[in-house]
Amino acid sequence: MRWRPRLLAADPPELLVYDEATVCPYLQGRDARMPLRVPTRMLTPQEFAERLRVGDRRQGVLLYRTSCPSCQACEPIRIDVERFAADKTQRRVYKRGLSRIEVEIGPPELTPEKVALYNRHKAERDLNADGHDIDEVGYRAFLVDTCCESFELRYRVDGRLVGVAVVDRAEDALSAVYFYFDPDFEPLSPGVFSIMKQLELCRAWGLRYLYLGLYIRECPSMAYKARYLPHERRIAGRWRCIERVGAAVEPESEET
Repeated sequence: MRWRPRLLAADPPELLVYDEATVCPYLQGRDARMPLRVPTRMLTPQEFAERLRVGDRRQGVLLYRTSCPSCQACEPIRIDVERFAADKTQRRVYKRGLSRIEVEIGPPELTPEKVALYNRHKAERDLNADGHDIDEVGYRAFLVDTCCESFELRYRVDGRLVGVAVVDRAEDALSAVYFYFDPDFEPLSPGVFSIMKQLELCRAWGLRYLYLGLYIRECPSMAYKARYLPHERRIAGRWRCIERVGAAVEPESEET
């Protein structure tokens, strides 16, 4: 029988719109399963916090959680803001960035400037696997449309847009959705600067966690997240604290 969407019991209910095996976007030669769900209304900060705690990620109006039958390489990762200790390099990058980068905070918006920068970032960093640029319709669906409270951080140097971070806000956390930047400004380490800025916002707003998405040890574009220590990764259904590379211990919390 042909697969059909179905309504899932949740609060609020969610419509499962896709649940089929596909080629893994992160690891070559592997199959992936990432069921896509659409909440039937906008999520409250409390509802979105619960979804983050069980490992959900957001893309546009869709929620997903990896459910691959023969692979557990993807591990949700988050930083406990109260415990995180930036290393010397991270502190230096952030201090240097503050002296040069202007930060704007606002709602996610579609502009030709952002679409052009997004496509340039993907092309020049060899991240455009299918070779096709995103258009305005695709950009809106991916980085503007949302099912929860979202905002964007716009980074400028001398008025020039050099980076954009799309971020979700939950009751107790921020969640980094996507970040792209101008390759000309790679010496400023804009990715590190953006994460440090989001950690600063968590502290200023009294939020406990910064979710960084998925950690995948064998995928260089996803493995860098392990450099932020200590952090927590969701492994076998439980959040485990990673104090240093290669070490994992049970957290004090019984949260699952």
